[in-house]
Amino acid sequence: MTEPLPIVLAGARGHGRWHLANIRRLVERDVVRLVGVCELTPLAPVELDGLGNPRQSDDLPGLLAGTGAEAAVVCTPIHTHAELGRAAARAGVHLLLEKPPTPSLAAFRRLAADVGGAGVACQVGFQSLGSEAIDRIRALVADGAIGAVRGIGAAGAWVREEAYWRRAPWGGLRTLDGRDVVDGVLTNPLAHAVATALRIEGADRAGDVESVDLELYRVNDIAADDTSCARIRTTTGRSIVAAVTLAAERPGDPYVVVHGDRGRITFWYKADRVRVERAGHEPETTEHGRTDLLANLVAHLRHGEPLLVPLERTGAFTRVVEAVRTAPDPVALPPTAWRSEPGEQGPRRVIPGVDALTEAGAQRLALYSELGAPWARRAEAGR
Repeated sequence: MTEPLPIVLAGARGHGRWHLANIRRLVERDVVRLVGVCELTPLAPVELDGLGNPRQSDDLPGLLAGTGAEAAVVCTPIHTHAELGRAAARAGVHLLLEKPPTPSLAAFRRLAADVGGAGVACQVGFQSLGSEAIDRIRALVADGAIGAVRGIGAAGAWVREEAYWRRAPWGGLRTLDGRDVVDGVLTNPLAHAVATALRIEGADRAGDVESVDLELYRVNDIAADDTSCARIRTTTGRSIVAAVTLAAERPGDPYVVVHGDRGRITFWYKADRVRVERAGHEPETTEHGRTDLLANLVAHLRHGEPLLVPLERTGAFTRVVEAVRTAPDPVALPPTAWRSEPGEQGPRRVIPGVDALTEAGAQRLALYSELGAPWARRAEAGR
């Protein structure tokens, strides 16, 4: 039998808890073996239940060298992704790197150079791109099921309380101590909407993006955007429009919709659910499976299976990150444009009508200013 892959987890708290639970699941299946945990404060024995006795340290290069790890899962603050990813690559260790892979295009290129030079695999943690629904949607489009594609929309209306932005010292920042962070709604919480739309379009590499138009807004007391929209023009001439917010009236299920001249396909990517609507047919809804990205990385290393989200296929998304990074600061909406409501853990800020605006943006392939939102300004010129 194939030996479990020895791995190190860098960042085991916050979202890292999800990775810790996923690693535990794969340990139980003898797919991986946790040999190290990199954290500023060591995990307690109860947190490592079922995971053996992995070595713990706050020094990732030393931990990789001392444990003989073949792969590292990096789920640390955004502004540390590139540095830790490059350190792992230089150590000859394969990577599952949490999204966004880097907060700038220059950092992305440096990371890609080190990964390529070391000959290691780097999978990026866009879990939605492990969905079997994506290949199904692309096959339907290629077969002409909805006719000629007019464009792709993406919508996400989520609720986040004010405390969310205080979850970490880098929360809601564009920079921290001179380092790029870019922790906005387009680039982090609802990044999957953008990345999934790019993958369905088949325009996920850096060279596939012609330009990005942006409208960035905020109602929370942060530096980054919490309500934004983007129009991404690809080199094929088609457009993707994403409209997203963390100031929704009520939480919704984010989705991507492919518009054709004879129908449309909607993909709720968190649920792996697809609905096909086309002329002359009853709507058809199907549920699809999903491949775990860490399991896929192991299968790639052990059996040569293709990576589902290799670093180079997140280049187009990083072009969007770069556009957000270099754009002017988000427009702070006046108090007349939002209201405060009680949440489960504290107050949250809500933009009345924004749920309908995100929906309209995805359906009409229009930006907030084009939809007549009273607080919206014309998009920044494409970058």
